[in-house]
Amino acid sequence: MPELPEVEALAAFLRERMTGRVVAKVEVGAINVLKTYDPPPTALQGLLVTGVDRHGKWLDVDVDGLHLAIHLSRAGWLRWSDALPKTPLRPSGKNPVALRVRLAPEDDEDPDSPPGFDLTEAGTQKRLAVHVVKDVAQVPGIASLGPDPLDDSFDLDAFRALLSGSRQQVKGLLREQSVLAGVGNAYSDEVLHVAKLSPYASAGKLPAADVERLYEALRTTLRDAVAAASGKPAKELKDAKRAGMRVHGRTGQPCPVCGDVVREVSFADRSMQYCATCQTGGKPLADRRLSRLLK
Repeated sequence: MPELPEVEALAAFLRERMTGRVVAKVEVGAINVLKTYDPPPTALQGLLVTGVDRHGKWLDVDVDGLHLAIHLSRAGWLRWSDALPKTPLRPSGKNPVALRVRLAPEDDEDPDSPPGFDLTEAGTQKRLAVHVVKDVAQVPGIASLGPDPLDDSFDLDAFRALLSGSRQQVKGLLREQSVLAGVGNAYSDEVLHVAKLSPYASAGKLPAADVERLYEALRTTLRDAVAAASGKPAKELKDAKRAGMRVHGRTGQPCPVCGDVVREVSFADRSMQYCATCQTGGKPLADRRLSRLLK
């Protein structure tokens, strides 16, 4: 799933290519992707793109006061093209393209194949979400977001306040969008590895020194990831994210800090990775799914 750094890079990528351009057409390939019906997607046609922003993991394309809000979810992606196919997008259960946005062609562009982007989604779990709204606060997933961890106002005191009294495990708290916007499964693994903390540690019981270390790890890890993704075309962001991971997605490989093997805990729909030497005092965490298989 794209998280804060990738979505930030996508926003910058689209901002550079779309701001000041007119939306010529919006084509829907999968009606289930639309989570709103008024205004319809066609209301964007003929309007000027005035900006592209990010809210947590959400993309926000501002089209002259109307907002195309996009959540790519787990298997969604944005695919940019300098020359989209000439044939119109038609609804089809076999076509991975859920929505297409065509820009009005400029003088040096093919009028039949203008630039724009496709929203695609792989797999059977269709969670890609598109909202067309007059105010992004009308999108429940945006309205309920917690603070952005890279916002200048998000200081150590604000972070302490989020943790104070929490009974959640720190891994779960970092992933909770209503608590902290933009961090998901992958970067929570990375942040906890940098902070040398167990994912099962109780967020509300962390000593002051651990809280400070976690705050610095959160900000540094995300800033470095944003910098690494900056300037890359959309098609390269997934590979760049994987290449930059220290422990996430690297089960069985050596930890880049201590050389111990990176371990995994599996859940029904996801897994997390960690280094026992760096994070849990050398003690492997219980993998309940694996334990059941061994019985």
